[in-house]
Amino acid sequence: MSAPKPAPAAGNELDIAEQVAIYQREFPTVDPQVETIVSSLSRVARRMGVAYSRQLTVLGITSAEWEVLKALVVAGSPYRLGPGELAKRLGLTPAAMTHRIDRMVAEDLVTRERDEANRVRVIIELTENGRDKWLESMRMAAVFEEELLQDVGPAERGVLSGLLGRMLTRIEDGA
Repeated sequence: MSAPKPAPAAGNELDIAEQVAIYQREFPTVDPQVETIVSSLSRVARRMGVAYSRQLTVLGITSAEWEVLKALVVAGSPYRLGPGELAKRLGLTPAAMTHRIDRMVAEDLVTRERDEANRVRVIIELTENGRDKWLESMRMAAVFEEELLQDVGPAERGVLSGLLGRMLTRIEDGA
């Protein structure tokens, strides 16, 4: 079975085959198959990011705000974390986290309250509005993702998932 031809690029971007041909011209020992895969993955990731950002714009939230909502949802019911824990999970400085929380409190996505058990501690909690926005973003993403993978059957999805998982593990393990 022959490999599918890479999709043409959008706008002024070279299509993948043209890009790989230039790489081969300039660096003859490059593996064209590897470059095609890596370039395609990179392009898919960028385009997915743009699509998700558009969906969040429709909902009136930013990607940064969505990350906070996700962290609170992942924490589980009652969807509460301290600002320090949120900052750690998102890789932010405490100052950056405070600024983000300030905006999100103003937008009724989260609340900031003193912990009744420890008055020094502050708790950030997901509001109903914040949870609704997160759920709607997930619904929109599910539709987009199903459309994205419409030509990939269940068996191929399993193989693709496994392959990408192995690649991700290799990157995360620093290899």
